[in-house]
Amino acid sequence: MRNTVSFLIARQFCTNAFRSNALYAIVIVMMVMIGFAAYSGWKVYTSQNATRQYYQHEARESWENNPDKHPHRMAHFGSFAFRLKHPLSMFDFGLESFMGNAVYLEAHRQNTVNFSEASFSTGLLRFGEISMAMLLQVVLPLIVFFLGFASVSAERENGTLKVMLTQGVSWKDILIGKSLGIFSLALFIVIPVITVTLVLLVVTYETSFTTDTLLRYSAIVFLYLAFTLVLSVITVLISSVSMSSKNSLMKLLAIWLFMIVLLPKTTQALGSYCYPSPSKIEFDTAVELDVLKEGDSHNPDDAHYKNLRDSVLRVYKVDSVQQLPFNYGGFVMREGERISAEIYQHHLGELIYTYKKQNNFNKITAWINPYAAIRNISMALSGTDFESYVSFQQEAESYRYQLAQAMNELQMKFISNEKPGPNDKPYTISQKHWKEFPDFKPQHQSIGAALRNELGSILSLALWTIVSVALIIRLSKKAKAI
Repeated sequence: MRNTVSFLIARQFCTNAFRSNALYAIVIVMMVMIGFAAYSGWKVYTSQNATRQYYQHEARESWENNPDKHPHRMAHFGSFAFRLKHPLSMFDFGLESFMGNAVYLEAHRQNTVNFSEASFSTGLLRFGEISMAMLLQVVLPLIVFFLGFASVSAERENGTLKVMLTQGVSWKDILIGKSLGIFSLALFIVIPVITVTLVLLVVTYETSFTTDTLLRYSAIVFLYLAFTLVLSVITVLISSVSMSSKNSLMKLLAIWLFMIVLLPKTTQALGSYCYPSPSKIEFDTAVELDVLKEGDSHNPDDAHYKNLRDSVLRVYKVDSVQQLPFNYGGFVMREGERISAEIYQHHLGELIYTYKKQNNFNKITAWINPYAAIRNISMALSGTDFESYVSFQQEAESYRYQLAQAMNELQMKFISNEKPGPNDKPYTISQKHWKEFPDFKPQHQSIGAALRNELGSILSLALWTIVSVALIIRLSKKAKAI
């Protein structure tokens, strides 16, 4: 019986809302914005992925078509690694436009990931792009607040609230009914977004319809529904404790400004201030200095590698490197690559740790800001968060290291220690070895990794959902009609 009363109140709220032309205007404008966001997301995803796949293929063709050559020259010839966009980046752009998408891979040098969309765009990009996730995260809260700011306060102002209570309707029925009513109206925005997203995944079936993607999509749908419910309950609670609709609207707008604008910008600036990160020049200089401390593998008189040569000669009981059963130059390059890669990974790990400490400010605010929680989770599930970028960077570096060491192994195996004479042909190996080395195949993080990275945000959104329901129960016992 009590549930029936709540549903009746919810239905009456929706009926009254549809009598206003403002609701139809909001829905029409939102449909246009959803259509634009869906088209732009699909266009960017398909065009950029096609471009990146094309150039990845071209890089591979260029690698394989090299003639017979010295393997160390091939190590320096290098290759490219291109980062592919996740299918759900059509839904949430996240940090996609600010993250590089290509990196040149060569021996003895770790290059940065370059060619982000932001580097080719004007400063207008900092104001944000219109994605379907952005509409649900930023615009939807405003619409929910607009639709529900007078849900209870208006009843108080015109006296109907007192009448409802005297007729046996409880505060709990009113609060639940109004929350369900606002939630139902919000679904007119949420359902088209999640439906269009599914359509886009179907359209790009060959590249996006995997089990992992469908699980990510299902999680996104569930979490955005929870976020919408939290917004609906917050709206009703503010309206129920406000003495006038004007006062309720001002409070809700202040909450929106705090959640969407002030708190995220403040935590971002605070994180950068408390944990400053080095510039690219400072980072590269630190890596180079540490490498030089260990020795220069290209300098035969370097103390470190001179000691290495002496120890190798002692182990194999020979008098010169020409007597070794393998190419000593390849052995030195292999050792130098190992040392430089370890040093780079050490510095990169420290840099990533600094960035994560900066990002932790934002993740902590998820416990007091549901917008921060849903934004972090949405980016992680869409493969457009910082962790996805780091995963690609580490994947590319691993491939670069394997490529360089494979060329060093070929040099050790097939190149003689005897230097060719002035009239001799330079040492080379067959180009068939280039084809034997596998191409770079980028892989997206699994949904398990994405959820683990944002476990705190997931728990905070779940806590927000539980607390909002608990507040309805608590307020229903203390609320007053006047």
